[in-house]
Amino acid sequence: PSLAEGRGAGTPGAAPGKGSCQHPLPGLPAPPRQRAPSSRAPSSPAPLLRASREGDSSSSPGASLLRLCTLDMAAPKVAVIGAGVVGLSTALCIVETCPSCSVTVLSDQFSPNTTSNVAAGILIPHTYPGTPIHVQKQWFKETFTYLFALSNSNEASEAGVHLVSGWQIFKNTPTPKEELPFWSDVVLGFRPMSEAELQKFPQHQFGQAFTTLKCECPPYLLWLEKRLKANGVQMYTRKVADLWELHSEYNIIVNCSGIGAHQLVGDEKLLPVRGQVLKVHAPWVKNFIRDGDGLTYIYPGIYSVTLGGTREKEKWSLSPDPDTTKDIFERCCSLEPSLWGAQDIEVKVGLRPSRWCVRLERQVLSRGGVKLPVVHNYGHGAGGFSVHRGTAKEAARLVGECIAALQGSSSRAKL
Repeated sequence: PSLAEGRGAGTPGAAPGKGSCQHPLPGLPAPPRQRAPSSRAPSSPAPLLRASREGDSSSSPGASLLRLCTLDMAAPKVAVIGAGVVGLSTALCIVETCPSCSVTVLSDQFSPNTTSNVAAGILIPHTYPGTPIHVQKQWFKETFTYLFALSNSNEASEAGVHLVSGWQIFKNTPTPKEELPFWSDVVLGFRPMSEAELQKFPQHQFGQAFTTLKCECPPYLLWLEKRLKANGVQMYTRKVADLWELHSEYNIIVNCSGIGAHQLVGDEKLLPVRGQVLKVHAPWVKNFIRDGDGLTYIYPGIYSVTLGGTREKEKWSLSPDPDTTKDIFERCCSLEPSLWGAQDIEVKVGLRPSRWCVRLERQVLSRGGVKLPVVHNYGHGAGGFSVHRGTAKEAARLVGECIAALQGSSSRAKL
């Protein structure tokens, strides 16, 4: 999970196919359903980028997934590690795209104790330097489309998903990328701020107005858990110290462990970026305000307003700092003076799992002649909520490739 603007992932989400194992209405939440029989044939969307295929014995993804669902074999067992927004969404996408799987979520922390619970959950993307922009845009667009449909459904209140309008402001003249970010045509009503609007922020020279989406935590995580349970997914509180401890219980491991991947898989490229935020009661604040530098932001929600923040690289402390709390509050009040009347200030700290690029790929581990297929989906930093559904869809597609490879190996063994 990640902080304030979002949470926790490098390969694009695939376009929905036409096979019967796909989500019935792409972009719309499907009603809970029983697992479909393994004879149903799924489609396999073509990826925008090719992921790692080490040890892949399958043919084309489409043919492999078709063979997967037509073979009369036991349901593949998939373990998803992590119960933040990325882990739960990935588990849900796996169930939706290949319902013959038996999916289990394992995590040492569930809501309300995940990093995602600290996040404001607003959809404003953060750029990953090591991931192509068109891939990031695809992830964001798929996530926005999914949540926009949810916000227009009768489940919006329970899921805590709603639209929010506001401003992103800059003290100095923005760069071309800042002036027209890659996501500007995905959010609603993106436009430069008028001179009248800018009068509210006399210290800033330029700004953008737009409407985006916000996921409230913990309602959104609890909504995801509810949907998973309705689809037969088991959830267990368990700390996984080594991926190999699961190889005798599960066929495929999906690593959505967030900052935990630093220790779990020894990823030295994954670093914590400590974020401290305040949750305050200020129901009169209706519009979000985000300073262009990303350090100061005001995100109103259904239950509280999130004030931030900090970006402290390689800091592991989860203890709130009183001086930081004072600094955050004063910075936010300088943008929205009415916040001086805010009450019930609660301080929260989380560690964004930050990486040069999201790790979203297949890997086949090998030990003593035994192979363990793994799909990684972590490293989303502060942008996890903005891309969680898009990266989850791609991770689910990679799981389908793993299953197809296992089925192919099993078929050859029988022959």
